[in-house]
Amino acid sequence: MSEKILVIGASGNLGQEVVRQLISQGKVVRAATRRPEPCPIKSESVEMVTFDFDRPDTYDAALSGVTRLFLIAPPLDPQAPQRIAPFIDSAREAKVERIVFNSALGVDKNDEAPLRLIERQIEASGLNYTFLRPNFFMENFSRGFISPMITNGGGVFVAADQARTSFISVEDIAEVAVRTLTEEGHEGRAYNLTGPSALDHAQVTGVISEVSGRQVVYQPIPEGAMVQGAIENGLSDGEAKYLAMLYQMVRAGYMEEVIDDVQQVLGRPQISFGDFARRHAYHWN
Repeated sequence: MSEKILVIGASGNLGQEVVRQLISQGKVVRAATRRPEPCPIKSESVEMVTFDFDRPDTYDAALSGVTRLFLIAPPLDPQAPQRIAPFIDSAREAKVERIVFNSALGVDKNDEAPLRLIERQIEASGLNYTFLRPNFFMENFSRGFISPMITNGGGVFVAADQARTSFISVEDIAEVAVRTLTEEGHEGRAYNLTGPSALDHAQVTGVISEVSGRQVVYQPIPEGAMVQGAIENGLSDGEAKYLAMLYQMVRAGYMEEVIDDVQQVLGRPQISFGDFARRHAYHWN
Protein backbone atom coordinates (compact mmCIF):
# COMPACT_ATOMS: atom_id res chain seq x y z
CA MET A 1 0.00 0.00 0.00
CA SER A 2 1.28 3.49 -0.87
CA GLU A 3 2.39 5.83 1.85
CA LYS A 4 -0.09 8.57 2.65
CA ILE A 5 1.36 12.01 3.36
CA LEU A 6 -0.61 14.61 5.30
CA VAL A 7 -0.07 18.24 4.32
CA ILE A 8 -1.31 20.77 6.88
CA GLY A 9 -2.06 24.23 5.49
CA ALA A 10 -2.67 22.82 2.02
CA SER A 11 -4.56 25.90 0.84
CA GLY A 12 -1.64 28.31 1.34
CA ASN A 13 1.07 29.19 -1.16
CA LEU A 14 3.58 26.73 0.26
CA GLY A 15 1.10 23.98 1.12
CA GLN A 16 -0.38 23.99 -2.39
CA GLU A 17 3.07 23.74 -3.94
CA VAL A 18 4.05 20.85 -1.66
CA VAL A 19 0.85 19.02 -2.66
CA ARG A 20 1.50 19.70 -6.34
CA GLN A 21 5.06 18.39 -6.22
CA LEU A 22 4.12 15.31 -4.21
CA ILE A 23 1.39 14.44 -6.70
CA SER A 24 3.83 14.90 -9.60
CA GLN A 25 5.91 12.15 -7.98
CA GLY A 26 2.92 9.83 -7.69
CA LYS A 27 2.49 10.19 -3.94
CA VAL A 28 -0.85 9.84 -2.15
CA VAL A 29 -1.68 13.07 -0.33
CA ARG A 30 -4.22 14.08 2.27
CA ALA A 31 -4.61 17.85 1.97
CA ALA A 32 -5.82 19.45 5.20
CA THR A 33 -7.40 22.91 5.46
CA ARG A 34 -9.95 24.63 7.66
CA ARG A 35 -12.36 25.08 4.75
CA PRO A 36 -11.77 22.32 2.20
CA GLU A 37 -12.76 23.18 -1.32
CA PRO A 38 -12.28 21.22 -4.52
CA CYS A 39 -8.56 20.72 -4.91
CA PRO A 40 -7.10 22.88 -7.71
CA ILE A 41 -4.91 19.92 -8.64
CA LYS A 42 -7.13 17.37 -10.35
CA SER A 43 -5.85 14.03 -9.16
CA GLU A 44 -7.30 10.91 -7.61
CA SER A 45 -4.22 10.91 -5.38
CA VAL A 46 -5.41 13.97 -3.40
CA GLU A 47 -7.90 13.61 -0.56
CA MET A 48 -9.24 16.85 0.96
CA VAL A 49 -10.00 16.86 4.69
CA THR A 50 -11.27 19.45 7.17
CA PHE A 51 -8.66 20.35 9.78
CA ASP A 52 -8.39 23.00 12.46
CA PHE A 53 -5.79 23.17 15.24
CA ASP A 54 -8.50 24.51 17.55
CA ARG A 55 -10.82 21.54 16.85
CA PRO A 56 -9.29 18.33 18.20
CA ASP A 57 -12.28 16.48 16.75
CA THR A 58 -10.70 17.00 13.31
CA TYR A 59 -7.39 15.37 14.23
CA ASP A 60 -8.31 11.69 13.83
CA ALA A 61 -9.68 12.02 10.31
CA ALA A 62 -6.57 13.97 9.27
CA LEU A 63 -4.07 11.55 10.81
CA SER A 64 -5.72 8.19 10.13
CA GLY A 65 -3.45 6.02 8.00
CA VAL A 66 -0.83 8.76 7.60
CA THR A 67 2.84 7.81 7.63
CA ARG A 68 4.43 11.23 7.06
CA LEU A 69 3.38 14.76 7.89
CA PHE A 70 4.20 18.21 6.55
CA LEU A 71 3.35 20.77 9.22
CA ILE A 72 2.86 24.51 8.79
CA ALA A 73 1.98 26.67 11.81
CA PRO A 74 -0.77 29.29 11.64
CA PRO A 75 0.98 32.35 10.18
CA LEU A 76 1.99 35.28 12.42
CA ASP A 77 0.42 33.58 15.45
CA PRO A 78 2.16 34.23 18.79
CA GLN A 79 -0.06 31.54 20.36
CA ALA A 80 0.89 28.88 17.81
CA PRO A 81 2.90 26.72 20.27
CA GLN A 82 -0.10 26.31 22.56
CA ARG A 83 -2.44 25.63 19.65
CA ILE A 84 -0.19 23.06 17.98
CA ALA A 85 0.99 21.11 21.05
CA PRO A 86 -2.12 18.84 21.23
CA PHE A 87 -1.81 18.00 17.54
CA ILE A 88 1.85 17.00 17.92
CA ASP A 89 0.77 14.67 20.74
CA SER A 90 -1.91 13.20 18.47
CA ALA A 91 0.61 12.69 15.66
CA ARG A 92 2.82 10.74 18.04
CA GLU A 93 -0.13 8.63 19.23
CA ALA A 94 -1.08 7.97 15.59
CA LYS A 95 2.44 6.62 15.04
CA VAL A 96 3.37 9.07 12.31
CA GLU A 97 6.80 8.00 11.13
CA ARG A 98 8.19 11.39 10.15
CA ILE A 99 7.27 15.05 10.55
CA VAL A 100 8.71 17.87 8.42
CA PHE A 101 8.01 21.22 10.07
CA ASN A 102 8.19 24.49 8.17
CA SER A 103 9.78 26.90 10.66
CA ALA A 104 11.63 30.13 9.84
CA LEU A 105 15.16 31.38 9.31
CA GLY A 106 16.81 32.57 12.50
CA VAL A 107 14.52 30.94 15.06
CA ASP A 108 17.43 28.95 16.45
CA LYS A 109 18.87 32.26 17.67
CA ASN A 110 15.88 32.94 19.95
CA ASP A 111 14.59 30.13 22.16
CA GLU A 112 11.46 32.17 22.97
CA ALA A 113 10.40 32.59 19.34
CA PRO A 114 7.04 30.83 18.80
CA LEU A 115 8.32 28.66 15.95
CA ARG A 116 11.39 27.70 17.97
CA LEU A 117 9.10 26.62 20.81
CA ILE A 118 7.27 24.38 18.34
CA GLU A 119 10.59 22.92 17.20
CA ARG A 120 11.34 22.12 20.85
CA GLN A 121 7.95 20.43 21.23
CA ILE A 122 8.64 18.26 18.20
CA GLU A 123 12.12 17.38 19.46
CA ALA A 124 10.63 16.33 22.80
CA SER A 125 7.88 14.27 21.16
CA GLY A 126 10.18 11.47 20.04
CA LEU A 127 8.98 11.80 16.43
CA ASN A 128 11.48 11.59 13.60
CA TYR A 129 11.69 15.16 12.33
CA THR A 130 13.25 17.57 9.89
CA PHE A 131 13.03 21.35 10.31
CA LEU A 132 12.92 23.70 7.34
CA ARG A 133 13.84 27.30 8.15
CA PRO A 134 13.11 29.44 5.09
CA ASN A 135 13.65 33.16 4.70
CA PHE A 136 10.88 35.52 3.45
CA PHE A 137 9.05 34.14 0.40
CA MET A 138 9.50 35.69 -3.05
CA GLU A 139 5.81 34.91 -3.50
CA ASN A 140 4.94 37.59 -0.93
CA PHE A 141 5.38 40.00 -3.84
CA SER A 142 3.25 38.06 -6.34
CA ARG A 143 0.52 36.33 -4.33
CA GLY A 144 1.11 37.30 -0.71
CA PHE A 145 0.53 40.29 1.52
CA ILE A 146 2.74 42.67 -0.50
CA SER A 147 1.02 41.94 -3.81
CA PRO A 148 -1.95 44.30 -3.23
CA MET A 149 0.46 47.12 -2.41
CA ILE A 150 1.98 46.73 -5.87
CA THR A 151 -1.22 46.21 -7.85
CA ASN A 152 -3.26 48.86 -6.03
CA GLY A 153 -0.62 51.33 -4.85
CA GLY A 154 2.22 50.97 -7.30
CA GLY A 155 4.78 50.28 -4.61
CA VAL A 156 6.10 48.32 -1.66
CA PHE A 157 5.58 49.95 1.74
CA VAL A 158 7.23 48.07 4.62
CA ALA A 159 9.48 48.86 7.57
CA ALA A 160 12.63 47.32 6.12
CA ASP A 161 14.74 50.47 5.67
CA GLN A 162 17.61 49.63 3.29
CA ALA A 163 18.28 46.20 4.77
CA ARG A 164 18.75 43.22 2.49
CA THR A 165 16.91 39.87 2.52
CA SER A 166 17.85 36.60 0.81
CA PHE A 167 14.32 35.94 -0.46
CA ILE A 168 13.52 32.35 -1.47
CA SER A 169 10.92 30.93 -3.84
CA VAL A 170 8.17 28.69 -2.49
CA GLU A 171 9.04 26.27 -5.30
CA ASP A 172 12.48 25.70 -3.79
CA ILE A 173 11.10 25.32 -0.26
CA ALA A 174 8.49 22.83 -1.47
CA GLU A 175 11.06 20.77 -3.35
CA VAL A 176 13.21 20.56 -0.22
CA ALA A 177 10.09 19.58 1.75
CA VAL A 178 9.26 16.81 -0.72
CA ARG A 179 12.82 15.48 -0.60
CA THR A 180 12.85 15.42 3.19
CA LEU A 181 9.41 13.78 3.31
CA THR A 182 10.23 11.03 0.81
CA GLU A 183 13.97 10.39 1.08
CA GLU A 184 16.03 8.92 3.88
CA GLY A 185 18.93 10.67 5.57
CA HIS A 186 17.25 13.91 6.63
CA GLU A 187 16.12 12.84 10.09
CA GLY A 188 17.13 15.17 12.91
CA ARG A 189 18.35 17.82 10.48
CA ALA A 190 17.51 21.53 10.26
CA TYR A 191 17.92 23.21 6.88
CA ASN A 192 18.28 26.99 6.58
CA LEU A 193 16.71 27.92 3.26
CA THR A 194 17.58 31.13 1.40
CA GLY A 195 17.72 32.41 -2.13
CA PRO A 196 21.01 32.78 -4.01
CA SER A 197 21.50 36.48 -3.21
CA ALA A 198 20.39 39.16 -0.77
CA LEU A 199 18.45 42.14 -2.14
CA ASP A 200 17.05 45.26 -0.56
CA HIS A 201 13.49 46.26 -1.40
CA ALA A 202 14.60 48.97 -3.81
CA GLN A 203 16.43 46.32 -5.84
CA VAL A 204 13.36 44.08 -5.68
CA THR A 205 11.02 46.80 -6.95
CA GLY A 206 13.55 47.61 -9.67
CA VAL A 207 13.37 44.04 -10.93
CA ILE A 208 9.58 44.04 -10.74
CA SER A 209 9.45 47.33 -12.66
CA GLU A 210 11.71 45.92 -15.37
CA VAL A 211 9.79 42.68 -15.94
CA SER A 212 6.28 44.13 -15.56
CA GLY A 213 6.77 47.28 -17.62
CA ARG A 214 5.23 49.45 -14.90
CA GLN A 215 6.91 51.73 -12.38
CA VAL A 216 6.98 50.12 -8.93
CA VAL A 217 8.64 52.04 -6.10
CA TYR A 218 9.87 51.14 -2.65
CA GLN A 219 8.94 53.45 0.19
CA PRO A 220 10.30 52.51 3.63
CA ILE A 221 7.80 53.36 6.35
CA PRO A 222 8.00 53.52 10.16
CA GLU A 223 7.23 50.33 12.05
CA GLY A 224 4.21 51.93 13.73
CA ALA A 225 2.70 52.86 10.39
CA MET A 226 3.21 49.33 9.11
CA VAL A 227 1.55 47.84 12.19
CA GLN A 228 -1.40 50.21 11.91
CA GLY A 229 -1.81 49.46 8.22
CA ALA A 230 -1.70 45.72 8.88
CA ILE A 231 -4.45 46.02 11.49
CA GLU A 232 -6.56 48.12 9.13
CA ASN A 233 -6.17 45.38 6.55
CA GLY A 234 -7.47 42.67 8.84
CA LEU A 235 -4.61 41.42 11.01
CA SER A 236 -5.16 41.12 14.74
CA ASP A 237 -3.06 43.16 17.14
CA GLY A 238 -0.97 40.08 17.96
CA GLU A 239 -0.43 39.21 14.31
CA ALA A 240 0.58 42.78 13.46
CA LYS A 241 3.10 42.83 16.32
CA TYR A 242 4.50 39.51 15.10
CA LEU A 243 4.93 41.04 11.63
CA ALA A 244 6.74 43.99 13.22
CA MET A 245 9.09 41.60 15.00
CA LEU A 246 9.96 39.93 11.69
CA TYR A 247 10.87 43.27 10.14
CA GLN A 248 12.94 44.17 13.19
CA MET A 249 15.03 41.12 12.27
CA VAL A 250 15.26 42.35 8.69
CA ARG A 251 16.46 45.80 9.75
CA ALA A 252 19.00 44.24 12.13
CA GLY A 253 20.57 42.39 9.19
CA TYR A 254 19.63 38.88 10.32
CA MET A 255 17.83 38.00 7.08
CA GLU A 256 20.57 38.87 4.58
CA GLU A 257 22.69 35.74 5.00
CA VAL A 258 22.94 33.50 1.93
CA ILE A 259 23.15 29.80 2.84
CA ASP A 260 23.68 26.85 0.51
CA ASP A 261 21.43 24.26 2.21
CA VAL A 262 19.01 24.31 -0.75
CA GLN A 263 21.85 23.41 -3.11
CA GLN A 264 23.05 20.68 -0.78
CA VAL A 265 19.63 19.02 -0.69
CA LEU A 266 18.55 19.57 -4.30
CA GLY A 267 21.88 19.47 -6.10
CA ARG A 268 21.11 22.64 -8.06
CA PRO A 269 21.23 26.42 -7.49
CA GLN A 270 18.30 28.23 -5.94
CA ILE A 271 15.84 30.16 -8.10
CA SER A 272 16.99 33.79 -8.39
CA PHE A 273 14.62 36.68 -7.83
CA GLY A 274 15.12 37.75 -11.44
CA ASP A 275 14.07 34.34 -12.76
CA PHE A 276 11.13 34.26 -10.35
CA ALA A 277 9.98 37.74 -11.39
CA ARG A 278 10.17 36.99 -15.10
CA ARG A 279 8.03 33.89 -14.68
CA HIS A 280 5.48 35.71 -12.51
CA ALA A 281 5.38 39.11 -14.22
CA TYR A 282 1.70 38.64 -15.11
CA HIS A 283 0.81 39.21 -11.44
CA TRP A 284 1.90 42.84 -11.71
CA ASN A 285 0.56 43.73 -15.16
